[in-house]
Amino acid sequence: MTRVWDVPVHDSTRVRDARVAAEEAAALAGLGRSRAADAALVATELATNLLRHARGGRLLVETVGPPAAGAADLVVQIAAIDHGPGMSDIPAAFGDGFSTAGSLGAGLGTCRRVADDFDLHSVPGRGTVALARIGGGARSRGRRAPGPGQEGPSGAPGDASPAAALFSVRIGGVNIPFRGAECSGDAWTCARDGDRLTLMLADGLGHGPEAARASTTAAREVHRSAHLPPAELLRRLDDVLRGTRGAAVAVAQLDLRAGRLRFAGVGNVGARLREGDSWRHLLSRPGIVGAHRPSTLPETEAAWAADRLLVLHSDGLPSRWVPPAGPRLLSCDPAVTAAVTVRDAGSSARPVRDDTAVAVLAPTPPDRR
Repeated sequence: MTRVWDVPVHDSTRVRDARVAAEEAAALAGLGRSRAADAALVATELATNLLRHARGGRLLVETVGPPAAGAADLVVQIAAIDHGPGMSDIPAAFGDGFSTAGSLGAGLGTCRRVADDFDLHSVPGRGTVALARIGGGARSRGRRAPGPGQEGPSGAPGDASPAAALFSVRIGGVNIPFRGAECSGDAWTCARDGDRLTLMLADGLGHGPEAARASTTAAREVHRSAHLPPAELLRRLDDVLRGTRGAAVAVAQLDLRAGRLRFAGVGNVGARLREGDSWRHLLSRPGIVGAHRPSTLPETEAAWAADRLLVLHSDGLPSRWVPPAGPRLLSCDPAVTAAVTVRDAGSSARPVRDDTAVAVLAPTPPDRR
Protein backbone atom coordinates (compact mmCIF):
# COMPACT_ATOMS: atom_id res chain seq x y z
CA MET A 1 0.00 0.00 0.00
CA THR A 2 1.08 3.58 -0.58
CA ARG A 3 2.49 4.72 2.77
CA VAL A 4 2.93 8.49 3.02
CA TRP A 5 3.86 10.64 6.00
CA ASP A 6 2.10 14.01 5.61
CA VAL A 7 3.59 16.29 8.26
CA PRO A 8 2.14 19.80 8.70
CA VAL A 9 4.98 22.04 9.88
CA HIS A 10 3.61 25.11 11.67
CA ASP A 11 5.61 25.11 14.91
CA SER A 12 8.92 23.77 16.18
CA THR A 13 7.38 20.63 17.68
CA ARG A 14 6.70 19.29 14.18
CA VAL A 15 10.39 19.29 13.23
CA ARG A 16 10.79 16.19 15.37
CA ASP A 17 7.77 14.63 13.61
CA ALA A 18 9.46 15.27 10.26
CA ARG A 19 12.65 13.58 11.45
CA VAL A 20 10.73 10.57 12.80
CA ALA A 21 8.81 10.25 9.52
CA ALA A 22 12.07 10.13 7.58
CA GLU A 23 13.48 7.51 9.95
CA GLU A 24 10.37 5.35 9.58
CA ALA A 25 10.44 5.71 5.79
CA ALA A 26 14.12 4.81 5.74
CA ALA A 27 13.36 1.66 7.74
CA LEU A 28 10.58 0.75 5.32
CA ALA A 29 12.96 1.30 2.39
CA GLY A 30 15.61 -0.85 4.04
CA LEU A 31 18.26 1.87 4.16
CA GLY A 32 21.37 1.35 6.25
CA ARG A 33 22.10 3.34 9.38
CA SER A 34 24.18 5.99 7.63
CA ARG A 35 21.70 6.72 4.84
CA ALA A 36 18.80 6.62 7.31
CA ALA A 37 20.61 9.31 9.28
CA ASP A 38 21.04 11.30 6.05
CA ALA A 39 17.31 11.06 5.37
CA ALA A 40 16.54 12.26 8.90
CA LEU A 41 19.00 15.16 8.48
CA VAL A 42 17.40 16.27 5.20
CA ALA A 43 13.89 16.10 6.69
CA THR A 44 15.03 18.11 9.71
CA GLU A 45 16.69 20.79 7.58
CA LEU A 46 13.74 21.14 5.21
CA ALA A 47 11.21 21.29 8.06
CA THR A 48 13.32 23.90 9.83
CA ASN A 49 13.49 25.95 6.62
CA LEU A 50 9.70 25.87 6.38
CA LEU A 51 9.45 27.53 9.77
CA ARG A 52 12.27 30.03 9.32
CA HIS A 53 11.61 31.20 5.80
CA ALA A 54 7.98 30.39 4.91
CA ARG A 55 6.02 30.66 8.15
CA GLY A 56 5.25 26.97 7.85
CA GLY A 57 4.18 24.46 5.23
CA ARG A 58 3.96 20.70 4.83
CA LEU A 59 6.50 17.91 4.47
CA LEU A 60 5.63 14.82 2.44
CA VAL A 61 7.77 11.75 3.12
CA GLU A 62 7.27 8.54 1.18
CA THR A 63 9.11 5.57 -0.25
CA VAL A 64 9.24 5.46 -4.03
CA GLY A 65 10.65 3.14 -6.63
CA PRO A 66 14.40 2.61 -6.95
CA PRO A 67 16.66 4.89 -9.00
CA ALA A 68 17.95 2.09 -11.22
CA ALA A 69 15.95 -0.21 -13.48
CA GLY A 70 16.11 -3.77 -12.31
CA ALA A 71 17.00 -2.90 -8.71
CA ALA A 72 14.85 -4.07 -5.83
CA ASP A 73 15.51 -1.32 -3.33
CA LEU A 74 13.32 1.65 -2.48
CA VAL A 75 14.40 5.24 -1.88
CA VAL A 76 13.04 7.87 0.50
CA GLN A 77 11.49 10.93 -1.18
CA ILE A 78 11.04 14.09 0.91
CA ALA A 79 9.13 17.09 -0.43
CA ALA A 80 8.82 20.40 1.43
CA ILE A 81 5.92 22.52 0.15
CA ASP A 82 5.01 26.06 1.18
CA HIS A 83 3.08 29.18 0.18
CA GLY A 84 5.76 31.48 1.56
CA PRO A 85 7.58 34.48 0.09
CA GLY A 86 9.67 32.42 -2.31
CA MET A 87 13.25 33.05 -3.39
CA SER A 88 14.53 35.63 -5.84
CA ASP A 89 18.06 34.15 -6.05
CA ILE A 90 17.97 30.35 -5.97
CA PRO A 91 21.71 29.72 -6.71
CA ALA A 92 22.68 31.97 -3.79
CA ALA A 93 20.35 30.05 -1.48
CA PHE A 94 22.49 26.93 -1.92
CA GLY A 95 25.65 28.64 -0.74
CA ASP A 96 26.74 27.89 2.80
CA GLY A 97 26.33 30.97 4.97
CA PHE A 98 23.44 32.37 2.92
CA SER A 99 20.37 33.15 5.05
CA THR A 100 17.44 35.51 5.06
CA ALA A 101 16.42 34.60 8.60
CA GLY A 102 19.56 35.06 10.70
CA SER A 103 20.41 31.33 10.73
CA LEU A 104 23.65 29.62 9.70
CA GLY A 105 22.31 29.20 6.18
CA ALA A 106 23.64 25.65 5.74
CA GLY A 107 20.28 23.90 5.19
CA LEU A 108 19.80 23.71 1.42
CA GLY A 109 23.48 23.24 0.68
CA THR A 110 23.59 20.37 3.15
CA CYS A 111 20.49 18.77 1.65
CA ARG A 112 21.89 18.94 -1.87
CA ARG A 113 25.20 17.36 -0.80
CA VAL A 114 23.57 14.57 1.19
CA ALA A 115 20.76 13.61 -1.20
CA ASP A 116 21.11 11.44 -4.29
CA ASP A 117 18.73 13.77 -6.12
CA PHE A 118 17.77 17.30 -5.11
CA ASP A 119 15.72 19.97 -6.91
CA LEU A 120 14.02 23.19 -5.92
CA HIS A 121 11.37 25.41 -7.50
CA SER A 122 10.61 28.84 -6.08
CA VAL A 123 8.69 31.88 -7.30
CA PRO A 124 8.70 35.13 -5.32
CA GLY A 125 5.29 35.69 -3.80
CA ARG A 126 4.04 32.17 -4.53
CA GLY A 127 6.17 29.80 -2.51
CA THR A 128 8.79 27.07 -2.75
CA VAL A 129 8.96 23.33 -3.33
CA ALA A 130 12.16 21.51 -2.36
CA LEU A 131 12.54 17.80 -3.08
CA ALA A 132 15.19 15.27 -2.11
CA ARG A 133 15.65 11.53 -2.62
CA ILE A 134 17.92 9.41 -0.48
CA GLY A 135 18.72 5.83 -1.45
CA GLY A 136 20.87 3.08 -0.02
CA GLY A 137 23.70 3.29 -2.54
CA ALA A 138 26.64 5.63 -2.86
CA ARG A 139 25.75 9.29 -3.22
CA SER A 140 25.92 10.47 -6.81
CA ARG A 141 24.68 14.03 -6.97
CA GLY A 142 25.03 15.40 -10.47
CA ARG A 143 24.69 12.00 -12.14
CA ARG A 144 22.45 11.57 -15.10
CA ALA A 145 18.82 11.08 -14.15
CA PRO A 146 18.07 7.48 -13.03
CA GLY A 147 15.89 4.90 -14.70
CA PRO A 148 12.41 3.77 -13.69
CA GLY A 149 12.47 1.19 -10.99
CA GLN A 150 10.53 -1.87 -10.07
CA GLU A 151 7.21 -1.60 -8.33
CA GLY A 152 7.19 0.68 -5.28
CA PRO A 153 4.39 1.87 -3.01
CA SER A 154 3.72 4.97 -5.05
CA GLY A 155 5.84 5.02 -8.18
CA ALA A 156 9.35 5.45 -9.54
CA PRO A 157 11.32 8.57 -10.43
CA GLY A 158 13.88 8.72 -13.13
CA ASP A 159 15.21 8.64 -16.64
CA ALA A 160 13.60 5.88 -18.65
CA SER A 161 15.56 6.03 -21.87
CA PRO A 162 18.49 3.78 -22.85
CA ALA A 163 21.32 5.16 -24.96
CA ALA A 164 19.88 3.63 -28.13
CA ALA A 165 16.44 5.21 -27.72
CA LEU A 166 15.48 8.39 -29.50
CA PHE A 167 13.62 10.03 -26.62
CA SER A 168 14.82 10.45 -23.05
CA VAL A 169 12.23 11.07 -20.33
CA ARG A 170 11.84 11.27 -16.56
CA ILE A 171 8.93 10.32 -14.33
CA GLY A 172 8.05 11.47 -10.82
CA GLY A 173 5.08 12.20 -8.61
CA VAL A 174 3.63 12.87 -5.18
CA ASN A 175 0.85 11.23 -3.22
CA ILE A 176 -1.11 12.80 -0.34
CA PRO A 177 -3.46 10.66 1.81
CA PHE A 178 -6.84 12.06 2.75
CA ARG A 179 -6.88 13.76 6.19
CA GLY A 180 -3.36 12.62 7.05
CA ALA A 181 -4.16 8.90 6.90
CA GLU A 182 -1.22 6.48 6.92
CA CYS A 183 -2.03 4.99 3.52
CA SER A 184 -3.37 6.51 0.34
CA GLY A 185 -6.07 4.96 -1.82
CA ASP A 186 -4.21 6.29 -4.87
CA ALA A 187 -1.12 4.75 -6.43
CA TRP A 188 1.02 5.44 -9.46
CA THR A 189 3.82 3.46 -11.02
CA CYS A 190 5.79 3.04 -14.23
CA ALA A 191 7.10 -0.05 -15.97
CA ARG A 192 9.36 -0.69 -18.94
CA ASP A 193 9.12 -3.33 -21.66
CA GLY A 194 11.59 -2.82 -24.50
CA ASP A 195 10.97 0.59 -26.04
CA ARG A 196 7.59 0.91 -24.29
CA LEU A 197 7.35 2.91 -21.09
CA THR A 198 4.00 2.64 -19.29
CA LEU A 199 2.83 5.12 -16.68
CA MET A 200 -0.28 4.22 -14.68
CA LEU A 201 -2.24 6.07 -12.01
CA ALA A 202 -5.03 4.32 -10.09
CA ASP A 203 -7.56 5.84 -7.69
CA GLY A 204 -9.12 3.13 -5.54
CA LEU A 205 -12.82 3.67 -4.94
CA GLY A 206 -13.26 5.74 -1.78
CA HIS A 207 -10.26 5.97 0.52
CA GLY A 208 -8.59 3.98 3.28
CA PRO A 209 -7.04 0.48 3.29
CA GLU A 210 -9.54 -1.13 0.90
CA ALA A 211 -9.08 1.63 -1.66
CA ALA A 212 -5.32 1.22 -1.23
CA ARG A 213 -5.58 -2.52 -1.82
CA ALA A 214 -7.29 -1.93 -5.17
CA SER A 215 -4.78 0.65 -6.38
CA THR A 216 -1.77 -1.36 -5.18
CA THR A 217 -3.11 -4.46 -6.94
CA ALA A 218 -3.31 -2.43 -10.15
CA ALA A 219 0.29 -1.20 -9.72
CA ARG A 220 1.60 -4.73 -9.27
CA GLU A 221 -0.18 -5.96 -12.38
CA VAL A 222 1.28 -3.16 -14.51
CA HIS A 223 4.75 -4.57 -13.89
CA ARG A 224 3.61 -8.01 -14.99
CA SER A 225 1.79 -6.74 -18.08
CA ALA A 226 3.86 -3.78 -19.31
CA HIS A 227 4.01 -5.35 -22.77
CA LEU A 228 0.30 -4.71 -23.34
CA PRO A 229 -0.99 -1.53 -25.01
CA PRO A 230 -3.15 0.77 -22.81
CA ALA A 231 -6.60 -0.56 -23.76
CA GLU A 232 -5.56 -4.20 -23.37
CA LEU A 233 -3.84 -3.41 -20.09
CA LEU A 234 -7.04 -1.86 -18.76
CA ARG A 235 -8.94 -5.03 -19.70
CA ARG A 236 -6.34 -7.09 -17.83
CA LEU A 237 -6.65 -4.80 -14.81
CA ASP A 238 -10.43 -5.17 -14.90
CA ASP A 239 -10.03 -8.91 -14.41
CA VAL A 240 -7.37 -8.54 -11.72
CA LEU A 241 -9.36 -5.99 -9.69
CA ARG A 242 -12.48 -8.16 -9.47
CA GLY A 243 -12.98 -8.82 -5.77
CA THR A 244 -11.62 -5.41 -4.78
CA ARG A 245 -13.50 -2.12 -4.59
CA GLY A 246 -12.27 -1.32 -8.08
CA ALA A 247 -10.52 1.82 -9.22
CA ALA A 248 -10.44 4.63 -11.71
CA VAL A 249 -7.35 4.01 -13.83
CA ALA A 250 -5.43 5.97 -16.45
CA VAL A 251 -2.69 4.39 -18.56
CA ALA A 252 -0.24 6.31 -20.73
CA GLN A 253 2.32 4.45 -22.82
CA LEU A 254 5.21 6.10 -24.62
CA ASP A 255 7.09 4.45 -27.47
CA LEU A 256 10.53 5.86 -26.76
CA ARG A 257 11.86 5.08 -30.22
CA ALA A 258 8.90 6.20 -32.32
CA GLY A 259 7.97 9.18 -30.15
CA ARG A 260 4.30 8.23 -29.94
CA LEU A 261 2.13 8.48 -26.83
CA ARG A 262 -0.95 6.28 -26.40
CA PHE A 263 -3.52 6.88 -23.66
CA ALA A 264 -6.64 5.17 -22.35
CA GLY A 265 -8.52 5.64 -19.11
CA VAL A 266 -11.59 4.55 -17.18
CA GLY A 267 -13.17 6.67 -14.48
CA ASN A 268 -12.36 10.09 -13.10
CA VAL A 269 -8.56 10.05 -13.29
CA GLY A 270 -7.52 13.16 -15.21
CA ALA A 271 -4.82 13.54 -17.85
CA ARG A 272 -3.43 16.66 -19.49
CA LEU A 273 -0.78 16.83 -22.18
CA ARG A 274 1.28 19.97 -22.75
CA GLU A 275 1.94 20.55 -26.43
CA GLY A 276 4.10 23.62 -26.89
CA ASP A 277 2.31 26.47 -25.12
CA SER A 278 -1.10 24.80 -24.86
CA TRP A 279 -2.62 22.00 -22.78
CA ARG A 280 -4.82 19.21 -24.13
CA HIS A 281 -7.23 17.06 -22.13
CA LEU A 282 -6.91 13.30 -22.70
CA LEU A 283 -10.35 11.86 -22.04
CA SER A 284 -11.25 8.71 -20.11
CA ARG A 285 -14.40 6.65 -20.42
CA PRO A 286 -16.95 6.51 -17.55
CA GLY A 287 -16.76 3.40 -15.40
CA ILE A 288 -14.83 1.58 -12.67
CA VAL A 289 -12.06 -0.88 -13.46
CA GLY A 290 -12.91 -4.11 -11.69
CA ALA A 291 -16.64 -3.35 -11.49
CA HIS A 292 -18.13 -1.45 -14.44
CA ARG A 293 -15.69 -1.43 -17.34
CA PRO A 294 -17.03 0.15 -20.54
CA SER A 295 -17.50 -2.20 -23.48
CA THR A 296 -15.19 -0.18 -25.72
CA LEU A 297 -11.88 1.39 -24.75
CA PRO A 298 -10.66 3.77 -27.44
CA GLU A 299 -7.07 4.97 -27.28
CA THR A 300 -5.88 8.52 -27.85
CA GLU A 301 -2.61 8.93 -29.72
CA ALA A 302 -0.33 11.95 -29.79
CA ALA A 303 3.17 12.81 -30.90
CA TRP A 304 5.84 13.14 -28.23
CA ALA A 305 8.50 15.84 -28.48
CA ALA A 306 11.00 17.73 -26.34
CA ASP A 307 8.35 20.33 -25.37
CA ARG A 308 5.77 17.78 -24.19
CA LEU A 309 4.71 17.20 -20.59
CA LEU A 310 2.09 14.74 -19.35
CA VAL A 311 0.25 15.10 -16.02
CA LEU A 312 -1.94 12.30 -14.62
CA HIS A 313 -3.93 13.02 -11.47
CA SER A 314 -6.64 11.62 -9.25
CA ASP A 315 -9.83 13.50 -8.42
CA GLY A 316 -8.31 14.85 -5.20
CA LEU A 317 -7.14 17.67 -7.44
CA PRO A 318 -9.88 20.27 -8.12
CA SER A 319 -11.52 19.80 -11.52
CA ARG A 320 -10.52 23.28 -12.68
CA TRP A 321 -6.89 23.26 -11.58
CA VAL A 322 -4.52 25.43 -13.56
CA PRO A 323 -1.52 23.65 -15.12
CA PRO A 324 1.89 24.78 -13.85
CA ALA A 325 3.74 27.33 -15.94
CA GLY A 326 7.13 29.01 -16.03
CA PRO A 327 10.47 28.80 -17.82
CA ARG A 328 11.75 25.98 -15.57
CA LEU A 329 8.75 23.72 -16.12
CA LEU A 330 10.51 21.28 -18.45
CA SER A 331 13.79 21.24 -16.53
CA CYS A 332 12.30 20.61 -13.07
CA ASP A 333 12.32 17.18 -11.53
CA PRO A 334 8.89 15.74 -12.44
CA ALA A 335 8.08 15.17 -8.76
CA VAL A 336 8.69 18.87 -8.14
CA THR A 337 6.28 19.72 -10.97
CA ALA A 338 3.73 17.38 -9.38
CA ALA A 339 4.16 19.01 -5.97
CA VAL A 340 3.83 22.51 -7.44
CA THR A 341 0.63 21.37 -9.19
CA VAL A 342 -0.86 20.14 -5.91
CA ARG A 343 0.20 23.24 -3.99
CA ASP A 344 -1.17 25.74 -6.50
CA ALA A 345 -4.45 23.85 -6.91
CA GLY A 346 -5.32 23.81 -3.22
CA SER A 347 -6.24 26.41 -0.63
CA SER A 348 -7.96 26.63 2.75
CA ALA A 349 -11.12 27.72 0.91
CA ARG A 350 -11.10 24.48 -1.12
CA PRO A 351 -10.45 21.63 1.32
CA VAL A 352 -9.34 18.34 -0.20
CA ARG A 353 -12.02 15.66 -0.01
CA ASP A 354 -10.04 12.62 -1.15
CA ASP A 355 -6.57 11.19 -1.57
CA THR A 356 -4.53 13.15 -4.11
CA ALA A 357 -1.90 11.72 -6.43
CA VAL A 358 -0.15 13.46 -9.32
CA ALA A 359 2.34 11.76 -11.66
CA VAL A 360 4.34 13.60 -14.32
CA LEU A 361 6.11 12.39 -17.46
CA ALA A 362 8.61 14.92 -18.75
CA PRO A 363 11.54 15.11 -21.18
CA THR A 364 15.01 14.82 -19.72
CA PRO A 365 16.87 18.15 -20.07
CA PRO A 366 19.92 17.85 -22.37
CA ASP A 367 22.35 18.59 -19.53
CA ARG A 368 21.01 15.63 -17.50
CA ARG A 369 21.10 12.91 -20.12
